[in-house]
Amino acid sequence: MRLARANYDGTVGYGRVDGDKFHAYEATTLDDLVAGHRLRERQVIPMSQVVLRAPVPQPGKLVCIGLNYHDHCEEQNIPIPERPVIFAKFTSSIADPFTTVLRPPETRQLDFEAELAVIIGKPGHNISAARAYEHVFGYTIFNDISARDLQFADSQWIRGKSFPTFGPMGPWITTGEDIRDPQGLSISLRLNDRLMQESNTARMIFGIAELVSYVSRLGLETGDVIATGTPAGVGTFRKPPVYLEPGDLVSIEIESLGRLENRIADATTTPLDPRYALAPTDARDAK
Repeated sequence: MRLARANYDGTVGYGRVDGDKFHAYEATTLDDLVAGHRLRERQVIPMSQVVLRAPVPQPGKLVCIGLNYHDHCEEQNIPIPERPVIFAKFTSSIADPFTTVLRPPETRQLDFEAELAVIIGKPGHNISAARAYEHVFGYTIFNDISARDLQFADSQWIRGKSFPTFGPMGPWITTGEDIRDPQGLSISLRLNDRLMQESNTARMIFGIAELVSYVSRLGLETGDVIATGTPAGVGTFRKPPVYLEPGDLVSIEIESLGRLENRIADATTTPLDPRYALAPTDARDAK
């Protein structure tokens, strides 16, 4: 099932995406959605008349995993980590699908990272890997936008990864029941028309069950998001490096999850507006 958060008829709420139709529910919070509350349909709307929003706009925790693909470690010529590398992004970095990512004046080394994100549906602490999927509500696409010059200048990565709009997410939540094997999904990223990243979640070093178990030692709550890392092909490790410029279009596709697409703009000339979108009709093309 594809569950989206969207603007429609002057309101924001959750609903089910079925082809070119949005079945709007009474549910307005993720807690309602996960618990199965207020799922009565309010109305059915053409997708051309809704604007998709980030499916989890304010998670309690936005946990990111670094160096979690074999090919990503290979492109840097670094050892495979012995345990998951955890860092955080501010949740204020989350941006909508099909909206604009703003490049702040502090950086000229803006980079992309295609990632599969896991949405927690059941709280837990010290969850075993064998029971990890019981706590997964669904999956979505995430772009871990990074200011590499700031990231590498600091001893930790939060500043370089947490500017407003640095966390595009969407286009919707695909529930776990529809993903038989999340460790076998193709993942790709295109910059304009150029294929930059192409891999498969089978190449993760630490799989989803292991990540959920490991992160749960910190405690997990409903609505927490775990971004599971990016494969090879990011801009900063290319020769020569490739960085995002205003006007660029970044498109990520993950098998069975759809497409996340964002345009890059200069923050000094473009106002920060979370409702700004490429166009409402672009949501219809998310596969």
